[in-house]
Amino acid sequence: MARHLVLRLEAPLISFGGEAIDNFGVVRDFPAASMLTGLIANALGYRRGDWESHEKLQRRIVFGARLDRMAERMQDFQTAEIGKRDQGWTMRGTPEGRGGASYTGPHLRFRDYDADVCICVALRLESAEEDPTLDDIAEALDRPARPLFIGRKPCLPSAHIVEGLIEADTTLGALREFPRLTSDPDERDVALFWPFGEGDLDRSECLTVTDQRNWRSGVHGGGRRINRAIIPLPPLREVRT
Repeated sequence: MARHLVLRLEAPLISFGGEAIDNFGVVRDFPAASMLTGLIANALGYRRGDWESHEKLQRRIVFGARLDRMAERMQDFQTAEIGKRDQGWTMRGTPEGRGGASYTGPHLRFRDYDADVCICVALRLESAEEDPTLDDIAEALDRPARPLFIGRKPCLPSAHIVEGLIEADTTLGALREFPRLTSDPDERDVALFWPFGEGDLDRSECLTVTDQRNWRSGVHGGGRRINRAIIPLPPLREVRT
């Protein structure tokens, strides 16, 4: 048995980024390994340039996701024009500037989002005794070093992220055992996503995803295998008080 930390990713808008092409920012139904790494690293207070710590954390994370409430997908058309002297607000008490030249014209792009979605994530760490531990991560997510967002910066969580801990042999087992996070009046089934080799289900399909980031170069690459399946709704989790 291994300890798994259970997270609730819920927000009015969520963006689980997929493979972007040109100026189209598409999203997936489930979080990327790089997104969870960035979320946890931000809570722990890692700096963007500390790529070695990000790489080590990403290698240790083993996770799966369950769609407890499906989303309505929407697309946002965005325009942006930023000058080299423009500054942004920070939590550090001093404004943050940007280097480089000004845009020669508005930057046009399309960004997909999922609206009103709720995702249950079960994750564990390889070499569980190393720092940071699951307990360190749970504490950091409760008291983050910086404000947290789910995917893109406008996607602020609307619920407490840490839901608890569960003992399970595999990631799939943790997802199947942990109660669902939201009621569903339609009483439909839920989709599961978990790493290949972390449990088996009949009628599951195998997918290859590119969701791990090279934190030194900032580029995603390679691929890993995951499983996807549909299962009946688990029992409802009691509401936190």
